[in-house]
Amino acid sequence: MADLLGLTADLPSVTVPAGDVVIEEGAPAGRLLVLVSGGVVVEHDGVAFARIDHPGAVFGEMSVVLGKPATATVRAVDEVEVRVVEDAEAFLTEHPGAALAVLRTTAGRLDGLTQYLVDVKRQFADAGGHLGMVDQILDRLVHHQAPRPSTGSARDPEGDHVH
Repeated sequence: MADLLGLTADLPSVTVPAGDVVIEEGAPAGRLLVLVSGGVVVEHDGVAFARIDHPGAVFGEMSVVLGKPATATVRAVDEVEVRVVEDAEAFLTEHPGAALAVLRTTAGRLDGLTQYLVDVKRQFADAGGHLGMVDQILDRLVHHQAPRPSTGSARDPEGDHVH
């Protein structure tokens, strides 16, 4: 992800002390953070599930792209330096290379999750309960598309139209 480091070289950076929150789960969408140095742990509902310490790693991208609050907490494991992209949507629009780097990161995470779920399916194909739901989860991941754009027209049955 050295591309993101280069593309954000002129942006401000912030130093976050060890143990402090870099991004709070539920925080509003809007900015991206690019790791310059240090390491973080990613948590969801208080459960840590990933440690990231490679320069150029990006945080906050899911929130920005989906237009919803942060889905996880990112906490500094040691002192962390991050570059701050305040208007992430504009930055990604103006820098296609950055958008591609973020897409590669997201696609890599999705690929890893899919491989894991396929392995779970293989191991627990005959199990009931939550493990038996892996087929449904995989189907949803593979077939999930962005919401259909709404025209806002009164003729659009799903549109948000004003009367």
